Amino acid sequence: MIKRGVLLVFALVLAAAPALCAERAAVAVDLANIRSGPGTSYPILWQAERYYPVEILAVSGQWARFRDYEKDQGWIHKELLEDIPTVVTKVNLANVRSGPGKDNPIVFRVENGVPFRVLEKKGAWLKVRHRDGEVGWIHSNLVW
Repeated sequence: MIKRGVLLVFALVLAAAPALCAERAAVAVDLANIRSGPGTSYPILWQAERYYPVEILAVSGQWARFRDYEKDQGWIHKELLEDIPTVVTKVNLANVRSGPGKDNPIVFRVENGVPFRVLEKKGAWLKVRHRDGEVGWIHSNLVW
């Protein structure tokens, strides 16, 4: 028989579990500075464009530490993030098509690291929009 105290501890662990999981977010501005620490006094490591997806690992005040699709880590001000579905291409060259399927014409091609907002999903296909307005369908195996 399980003791009441053990059940209480187990329930508390389960309740806290979502907070332990990485939360997904996306860059909400045209270009965001990614820094080495939580503040503007830290050096800029790189810049990320609108819709760039990140996994939040920790929060310090108004700053979020994150990991990206290449496992790189950095800090970004929380006001520069939003909770929308986004993806980034993870292959050297990806076809973006006019519809959800390989039989549809290619409307454009993108290189590794191009972020998109996800508009719709049909099976393994995602309808995406780039920050410049281009829209098309990409297979989910090609993105993170």
